Amino acid sequence: MSHSSELSSFLVLLTFGLAVLGGIAPQVDARAYIVFGDSLVDNGNNNFLLTTARADSPPYGIDSPSGRPSGRFSNSRNLADLVGEKVGVAQVLPYLNPELDGERLLEGANFASAGVGILNDTGLQFVNIIRIARQLQLFEQYQQRVGALIGDDQAQRLVNEAIVLITLGGNDFVNNYFLIPFSARSRQYNLPDYIRYLITEYRKILMRLYDLGARRVIVTGTGPIGCVPAEIAQRGRNGECAVELQQAAGLFNPQLVEVLQELNGQVGSDVFISANAFEMSYTFITQPEAFGFVTAKVACCGQGPYNGIGLCTVFSNLCPNRDLYAFWDAFHPSDRANQFIVDQFMIGSSKVMNPMNLSTMLALDSRS
Repeated sequence: MSHSSELSSFLVLLTFGLAVLGGIAPQVDARAYIVFGDSLVDNGNNNFLLTTARADSPPYGIDSPSGRPSGRFSNSRNLADLVGEKVGVAQVLPYLNPELDGERLLEGANFASAGVGILNDTGLQFVNIIRIARQLQLFEQYQQRVGALIGDDQAQRLVNEAIVLITLGGNDFVNNYFLIPFSARSRQYNLPDYIRYLITEYRKILMRLYDLGARRVIVTGTGPIGCVPAEIAQRGRNGECAVELQQAAGLFNPQLVEVLQELNGQVGSDVFISANAFEMSYTFITQPEAFGFVTAKVACCGQGPYNGIGLCTVFSNLCPNRDLYAFWDAFHPSDRANQFIVDQFMIGSSKVMNPMNLSTMLALDSRS
């Protein structure tokens, strides 16, 4: 054997040995995806918790590739899945899933938990859920785990370059302030003061996210919460959207956009991108036929008026074609409705995406 061949063999063996011993860190090949929030983006964390806020039983997931429930509050994909697909990142696992380990951590993680809100007292009836403060603590833990895998400097870079999605606010109204027959918060605050309080608390959450390294954060506003089948059934008149809840969303969303603009000015960069989910959804809610839906008032799965009462279970009414319904269950859009929403994330005007849509964001980031 020649000297050069011996050297080549030695280097191959040395490389293999270091890899076995963990001396070569895994490579970060793609952008990570990090998700925080509630049931609109939870992809299965609540499956691992003792809570009633869960979607791990049929017919949830009926139109997914497996046809089985995954913990998503959808007939197939939720908002986080579709945003991930559009921006070209991996489908990340729930953080509580034991399979999220090793190199899979480099793809990102989903910390969202159905039932949570901006406030810690939101969703108390669901007992054991991952409140947003805890989601952020788990994000810190995640960074430590990634640091142990690829080194602290590379872990910081991974987080800085990650695409982050956060969806909060709806539960602070439907599962807190507007709880039937009454709530402590509605006795403590009038609606405008409550919303100002929510915005103040949300600002703290977003700044904490920035302090933890997030530099591209998509923040969804509250959708037309008065128009979901549950609220039409309980509060609407003659099948119309519940006025008080629509008013709440109408007050909350513009203030959220203002805060995001202020935060961007404060940090000197367009870190926070607002997504106006109200406008994105309201078009197909008010004109369902124009989008190929037969109804935006009746849920596909449920019971009672508008299929808006109680949970979606194997005993519920179930529509045969989910693509014809804007709402899958009493609160959550169908997969097809989510697709219309996320299309606007990508190409929407400044009316719905501020200061830029995600196509512009990706183009800018590809140059840096």
